[in-house]
Amino acid sequence: MTDSLTDLLPADAAEATDPDVLFDAFSTWTSSRGLDLYPAQEEALIEVVSGANVILSTPTGSGKSLVAVGAHFTALAHGRRSFYTAPIKALVSEKFFSLIEVFGADKVGMMTGDSSVNPDAPIICCTAEILANIALRFGAEADVGQVVADEFHFYSEPDRGWAWQVPLLELTKAQFVLMSATLGDVSFFEKDLTRRTGRPTAVVTSAERPVPLTFRYALTPMHETVSELLHGGQAPIYIVHFSQAAAIERAQALMSINVTSRAEKDAIAELIGDFRFSAGFGKNLSRLVRHGIGVHHAGMLPKYRRLVEQLAQAGLLKLICGTDTLGVGINVPIRTVVLSALTKYDGIRQRHLKAREFHQIAGRAGRAGYDTDGYVVVEAPDHVIDNAKALDKAGDDPKKKRKIVRKKAPEGFVNWTESTFERLVAAEPEPLTSSFHVSHSMLLNVISRPGNAFESMRHLLEDNHEDRPAQRKHILRAIAIYRALLAAGIVERLDEPDEQGRTVRLTVDLQFDFALNQPLSPLAVAAVELLDTESPTYALDVVSIVESTVDDPKQVLAQQQFKARNEAIAAMKSEGIEYEERMELLEDVTYPKPLEELLLAAYSRYRQGHPWVADYQLSPKSVVRDMYERAMNFVEYIGFYGLARSEGVLLRYLASAYDALRRTIPDDAKTEPLQDLIEWLGELVRQVDSSLLDEWEALRHPGEEKAKEAAGVPQGPPPVTRNERAFRVLVRNEMFRRVELAARKDYVALGEADSGTGWDAEAWEDALADYFAEYDEIGTGPDARGPALLMIDQQPDVWRVRQIFDDPGGDRDWGVSAEVDLAASDEAGSAVVRVTGVNQL
Repeated sequence: MTDSLTDLLPADAAEATDPDVLFDAFSTWTSSRGLDLYPAQEEALIEVVSGANVILSTPTGSGKSLVAVGAHFTALAHGRRSFYTAPIKALVSEKFFSLIEVFGADKVGMMTGDSSVNPDAPIICCTAEILANIALRFGAEADVGQVVADEFHFYSEPDRGWAWQVPLLELTKAQFVLMSATLGDVSFFEKDLTRRTGRPTAVVTSAERPVPLTFRYALTPMHETVSELLHGGQAPIYIVHFSQAAAIERAQALMSINVTSRAEKDAIAELIGDFRFSAGFGKNLSRLVRHGIGVHHAGMLPKYRRLVEQLAQAGLLKLICGTDTLGVGINVPIRTVVLSALTKYDGIRQRHLKAREFHQIAGRAGRAGYDTDGYVVVEAPDHVIDNAKALDKAGDDPKKKRKIVRKKAPEGFVNWTESTFERLVAAEPEPLTSSFHVSHSMLLNVISRPGNAFESMRHLLEDNHEDRPAQRKHILRAIAIYRALLAAGIVERLDEPDEQGRTVRLTVDLQFDFALNQPLSPLAVAAVELLDTESPTYALDVVSIVESTVDDPKQVLAQQQFKARNEAIAAMKSEGIEYEERMELLEDVTYPKPLEELLLAAYSRYRQGHPWVADYQLSPKSVVRDMYERAMNFVEYIGFYGLARSEGVLLRYLASAYDALRRTIPDDAKTEPLQDLIEWLGELVRQVDSSLLDEWEALRHPGEEKAKEAAGVPQGPPPVTRNERAFRVLVRNEMFRRVELAARKDYVALGEADSGTGWDAEAWEDALADYFAEYDEIGTGPDARGPALLMIDQQPDVWRVRQIFDDPGGDRDWGVSAEVDLAASDEAGSAVVRVTGVNQL
C-alpha cells in the first residue's frame, strides 16, 4: 500500500499537468486503500484534473472528502497553492490532521485565527473568513491557485455568508471546488464562476446515495418507536431535538428501555475505564452511557462529546439523543435518524424546518461501508399521536369514535403533519441567497493592496451577487466608512499614483492577521496602560479588560442576569417596594460589568483613531473575574448559576480568555499576581477538560502529539500538583471560599463543603461563634485574599495551610487551618482540602 499520496506526484513536468496521468496516479492510490470510486467521484475528479471548476452536490456519505483530496493532489502537481475551507474550526482542524496523514506534515498548514500552523505550506486548511480576508487583501494576485469550499451552503448564512462569496468575486485566477449535500439549484454559480475565472464549470450531482434511505412518519409515542427500531436491528439511532434541554430529558426518559446486553454494558465500562466524570451533568452522563444511551450537543464539554463519539464508533451506544449539530458533520456513526419535530426556534420565531435543514439532518442516516440502508423517522406531534391512539382503541365502533374528545395542539404550537413531512422529503434544497455586506475591515484590506483601490471597491460593490437596490445600500455604506477613515487620518488621498499604483493609501501598518484574530486586542493593550500596577485590583482589572474583548458566552451571561434579578427582587420585596416600581427598577439589573465606564470611554477614544473597531462591539462582562472573586472551582460555578447544560460554553469561554490573556498582555504588564491568575486559569481549563489546550499543542506541534500517541503516552490532564504556581492559587481559592462563606454566615454551604471531614454546619457555627462575639464581620476585600494572609507549609505528601481572617481590629489571630492531600488532589484534578481547625491562635 502506498503510504503518502505525495510519493505519487509525477516527477516529469509534462506529466504533472497531464490529466490522464494525474487521474491514474490518484486512482492507484485509492485502489491501494481498497477504495472504489463512485461514478460521481470519478466524474468530479476527471473535471478537476482537467482544470475545470467543479460544483459537487451529492448526498452525505458519497465521498466528497475524497474528491477534495484529489483536488489538493492536482494543485500540488501543478505547483499551485490550494486552500480547504470549512465553516467551523473543529472541522478545519479535523481536516488538517487527516490531510497530514495523506500528504505529510510539511505539505499541510492551518489558519483559523486562533492558531497558525505551517502557514507557508502548499495546502492550507482554514475557516472561510480567513480565505475571504486574504482575497480582500491581495485580490486576484493572491497566492491561491485552488479553493475547496466545503459545506458551501453556508453561503446563505446571514452573518457569515459574505465570507463564502468574496473569494468567488476576487480570486479570478483560482480553480474552485464547491461542495455540499444540500446546494439546490446552482445554475447561477455555474455561469458566474465560468464568467469570472474563464474556466469551464462542471456541475456534478447525484441523487443516488451509496446507502439508500427509507422515510417513515411515526404515529407511535417515542419510546414505542425507539423500541421498535431497536428490535428491528436499526441501531445506532440518533434522536434529533431542537433544544439541549429536550435532548437530555429524552435520554433520561429512555432509561426505562433495556437498550444493551450485560456483555455490552461490561464493554462500555471497560472502554470508559478511569475517565473522569465531574459532578452534575457528568454524573448523569456516566449513568446514561453505561446504559447504552448517549447525549450529544454543543453545550457539553468536549471530552464528553468525544467519549460519546468513541463509544458510538465502537458500536456500544444504541441510542444518542442530541441536537441538530449532527448536520455539520459530527463524527458519530448513525443508521437511523429520528426527528422529534419538524419545527425549530430560529432565535426569532418557531418555524418549520427548511428543506435544506431537513435533508442536512436526514442525510446523516446510513453509514457507507457498514449499512446497506439507512432510515429516517419523523415523529408526529404528541397530540396527533394521542388522537391516533384513541381512534385505534375505538376500532370500528362508530359510537366509540363519536365519543372521542380529540386533543388539540397547545396554544401557539406550530403544527406539522404527514403532508409537511412528505413535502420536505420530496423538496429540493432552497436556492442559495447572497449575504454580502460591507465592513471597515473590507475597505482597509482592499486599500492596503497594490493598485487602484477605487476600482477594486467598485468591482466588489457593483459585481457581487446582490440585486441592484442592495448594491446601492452597500455603496452608500462603503462611502460613509471611507469618509470616516479619511477624517480619522487612517487613509490619505495621493495626488499622483505611487510606485504600486495606489491613489489612496493607509497611514498605518496593517498586520497580516488583521481582522483574523481578536480585533479589539490592540484596544485591550491600550486600556491596560491606563491601570495602576500597584493597585490591589490590578490583576483582576486586566482580566476585565481582556474579557470585554472575548466573544460573549450568552448562556452564562443570561444565567448571571437571571440570578442577579432574582436577588434584586428579593431585596426589593424586603424593602416593601411596590410591584410596578420593582419591574421598572429590574430593567436596570443585568450581569456584572466591571470597569464598564472606563472601558466604554477607552473604546470611544480608540475608535476615533481606529474607525474599523466600529465593526466590533466591546462587551464588558465578568466570568473569569467573577469565578476568581467568588473563589469557586468549575463545578461550583456551574452549580451556582445552574449551567449544567452549558458546561462546554463556559469552558470554551474560559479557554479563549486564557489564550487572550497569554497572547494579548505584554510581558512587562504581567505582574506576579496577574501571572498567578493566568496560571490558575490555564490549570483550571486543563483539569476540567485538557482536550482544548491539548488541541492547541497538537496543532502547533502535530508530529510530537502523534509520537506521544504512538508511544502510548496517556492523553489527559497532567497531575494538578505539577504546576506548583497554579496549584497554590487553587489552594488559596479553596481556603478563601471558606472565608467568604464564613463572612456570610452560610453555615449550610460550609457544612456541604466539609461535612465529609467532620465539619458539618453545626461544627462551623460553633467554631465561629466566639469570633463573631468579638468582631462584627470578616473582611473579603483584596487585602483579605492576598498572599500575606495565607501561610503554606509544603511537605512531600501534604501541604499544611492556614488562612487568616481579615478582622476589623487588625489582630489577624483567627483563621482556618487545613491539610491539602497532594495525591488526592491529582486524582480529583483540584485542590482537595481537609479542614483541621477554625480557631484563634
